[in-house]
Amino acid sequence: MHEMSIALAVIGQVEEAAERAGDVTAVRSVLLRVGELAGVVPDALVFCFELACAGTVLEGAELVTDAVPGRARCAPCAHEWPVGMPPLMCCPRCGGASTDLLSGRELQIVSVHWEDGRTHAPTREPIPEER
Repeated sequence: MHEMSIALAVIGQVEEAAERAGDVTAVRSVLLRVGELAGVVPDALVFCFELACAGTVLEGAELVTDAVPGRARCAPCAHEWPVGMPPLMCCPRCGGASTDLLSGRELQIVSVHWEDGRTHAPTREPIPEER
């Protein structure tokens, strides 16, 4: 299950940020933006996160996921639509197959709440996708 490796990557990035901050004793929550097309099962990710946090500064922290719907735009006619699951990548208006995916593949730490209540924006790039 690749959700465990994603959870470990999130934990690693938050631990690095906590270490840089210097005075963090615990993390309350992590908000993660997860695209509909990212290939991640949010419930499985939350479960793995809870297991992987044991013994870290994130122990007991809540992982909150913010779902991002997939959207595409047709290059020939500029029509935009929700792609859904399974994804509809051909334009429903003109039938064109030349489309740009606008959203839905996100996997990014949005914010972290330290034990002292401060909120910190991410300082790193989005989590690398597994293929």
